[in-house]
Amino acid sequence: MRIHHALMLSLLLPLMAACSKTETPAEAAAPAPADAAPTIAAATGATAPAETAAPEPAAPNNNPAVVPQGAEPVAGTDYLDIEGGQPWQPVDGKIEVVEMFNYICPACYAFDPTLRSWKAKQPADVNLVYVPAQFRPDFVPYAKAFFAAESLGIEEKSHQAVYEAIHLKHSIPAEGDKPDEAKVAAFYTQYGVSAEQFLNTMKSFAVAGRINKANQFMMRSKVEGTPTLIVNGKYLIKGRSWEDMLRIADHLIARERAAQSGAAK
Repeated sequence: MRIHHALMLSLLLPLMAACSKTETPAEAAAPAPADAAPTIAAATGATAPAETAAPEPAAPNNNPAVVPQGAEPVAGTDYLDIEGGQPWQPVDGKIEVVEMFNYICPACYAFDPTLRSWKAKQPADVNLVYVPAQFRPDFVPYAKAFFAAESLGIEEKSHQAVYEAIHLKHSIPAEGDKPDEAKVAAFYTQYGVSAEQFLNTMKSFAVAGRINKANQFMMRSKVEGTPTLIVNGKYLIKGRSWEDMLRIADHLIARERAAQSGAAK
């Protein structure tokens, strides 16, 4: 799989090109547009270090509810019902949208600007969360790094930069490169943690537990590739393009919002 222009991919790339469980290593994606909208490893026995200070609270989100466009999505064609599905991390009053992703996945990098732009338009009751997939050995270090960054309170500020370091700057291992957890840990030192602290967190029981939970969520949701969107643990979105995936998400979010509103009466 070759990805030459991330912007064109965000419009035209067939979802068949997403990173899958059986895909062979591919070349890194081209840079994402500069004007894009902002933003099962076993436990090792290492002890997780103390967490850093929590980030500043975000400004209130007063975005109106998004009005879904296009036809109502069709089960089996536009999305799959997840039998017995549950949200990854339920929050009262929130509609969860999970992106199953991995930093090393070129298709995830290509999708990220479109997803961030979509996120910026969502009302406060929509909770977009990232869950790293780890169905190949080269995915595992970055899944551990994501959960380590989350534990240390630096995930939000580092998320986009990790993509760029892999796919744009080529400063940390990309798809097909030999995994190097120490090099990944060294990258995160720019966010106020030491390489030793970050590496120990990657190897901690807490991160191992998150890795296993993510793998169980992925298997229960029948995720076959990345990027994949899952709404409230109930619906796995298919779609024919990035925009089509988000169109379907808008409809399913509206459906969940209506269900929650009806249940509250």
